[in-house]
Amino acid sequence: MNSAVAWLAEWGVSLGSLTGGVFTLFFFRRGLPNVAWIVGYLLLLCLVFALLVEMRQPLADSGRRAGRLVITAADYTIQTLCHGLLLFVLPAYYASATLTSLNAFFLLLLVAMALLATFDPWYRAIVHPRPWLGYVFFVVSIFAALNVALPLVGLPPYIALLASAFAASIAVTPVVRRASGRPWRAALRATVALGVIAATLAAVGCVWIPPAPLFMARAAIMWDVIDLDAIEALPPIISAGEVKQRGLVAYTAIYAPAGLRQRVNHVWKHKGQVVEVVGLSPVLGGRREGYRTYSRKTSFPAEPEGRWSVDVVTASGQLIGRLRFRVVP
Repeated sequence: MNSAVAWLAEWGVSLGSLTGGVFTLFFFRRGLPNVAWIVGYLLLLCLVFALLVEMRQPLADSGRRAGRLVITAADYTIQTLCHGLLLFVLPAYYASATLTSLNAFFLLLLVAMALLATFDPWYRAIVHPRPWLGYVFFVVSIFAALNVALPLVGLPPYIALLASAFAASIAVTPVVRRASGRPWRAALRATVALGVIAATLAAVGCVWIPPAPLFMARAAIMWDVIDLDAIEALPPIISAGEVKQRGLVAYTAIYAPAGLRQRVNHVWKHKGQVVEVVGLSPVLGGRREGYRTYSRKTSFPAEPEGRWSVDVVTASGQLIGRLRFRVVP
């Protein structure tokens, strides 16, 4: 009996958190998260984080049990808010990520963080003894949430990516002020410089980040476009003779939030090598079934056999989705 009570005390809250997390994912799986939820969680998270950074040392030095309880409650609140943010945005990143590309690693990072925040014993054992890891957890959660929320209010995904990296860096101003003993203005100048560096790194490494909340609603390889409402997709294996005679069409329906306008390209590749880049008309957000567009390829090499793919990318190079097919003799 005592062992069961001890087990529930250790893991009961975590199991409750896991249940709530599954419910949240189910609730949001049919669509994109509500901006109001994300903004509310972000504001509360930043407020609690700033207060805890300012008060942690005085409360710890006081030696009072009440001070320790306040620190524990604040730490748990931050963990819970980060957990909620990650659960809100995970469906958007899952829809947007291409699991065979580099941007899948960012999705895996968010999944790992969400699981870590779900199970309190793991979080206490891994994050609490390492304050720097808690700050990384905080920054990545804010970056991931803003990167989804800003396009939902009309900011282009690439600009949202840079702004999110910059804002997430600014959020650690209380830590810099406390650690360096500088006044707020000097600490803010330091984090602004850090934000510029972070935005630059995000620009260079944008291919590692899914372009959430954009995602591929539907994609197909076809012989021709006759009726966009009656798509007849080809099988993944196509004969070389027919390809050279008839050409191919890559059809994609891309979801984007209402009010968003995003230029995209179709990048045709043969055996991993780019053979053609086709610029398409900008995707206009708001269609639940996705903005439909396509590119046609009629010129194929003399020996087209092998693996082919069509990458659907933003103008900045972020991968939205990928079509694959194989040409055989």
